[in-house]
Amino acid sequence: MFDVLIIGGGAAGMSCALIIGSALEKPFAKNKKAGLIAHQKASHLQSALFNNVLGLQPGTLGTSILKSGKKQLSDLYPLLKQIDNEKVLEIKHYEGYFEVITNKQIHNSKSIVIATGYAQPFSIKGCENYLIPHNMAKPEKNRVQLKNTSHLVAPNLYVAGSLAGWRSQYAIACGSGAQVATDVLTKWNNGQHIKIHDKKKEL
Repeated sequence: MFDVLIIGGGAAGMSCALIIGSALEKPFAKNKKAGLIAHQKASHLQSALFNNVLGLQPGTLGTSILKSGKKQLSDLYPLLKQIDNEKVLEIKHYEGYFEVITNKQIHNSKSIVIATGYAQPFSIKGCENYLIPHNMAKPEKNRVQLKNTSHLVAPNLYVAGSLAGWRSQYAIACGSGAQVATDVLTKWNNGQHIKIHDKKKEL
């Protein structure tokens, strides 16, 4: 049983996973189990080229970010389990937990973060009641989002990135994933607000 399971290995999902992973050794997260189903084949990063993102070298390719992000996560925060080569087919909600059915197995988690793309057709069964037209995309694009309030779709069910209704911009997706991560961590910390970042040590 995971305490949180993130679905999607693109910008929002990876950003969410990095921040949660960085907190797993904190006292409030002791014994918490977190995972990422790192499916990346449908990520818009597959075709992205970045020249206008703060902190990224101009000319950076989205494919290189997908690869380096997974390595960063495994090297720095190995307590967060990466699940590769699985695609989520269905999510079922039971009392107190979710059942996530992939093409290979079933995972159980107390909370879920869905951070997949916003293109049609949206292929994860169990989310139909939350699907609405995307609020920040051109109608002819036929994009969708999950209806949410501040990233929360239903109790313990979060959405991040473009699927949360944000514009498809790398920096926005990363920020959305980071926000959801701190929401999850705040809940683990008994409602006391949490932000996780490192500081340079004074000499």
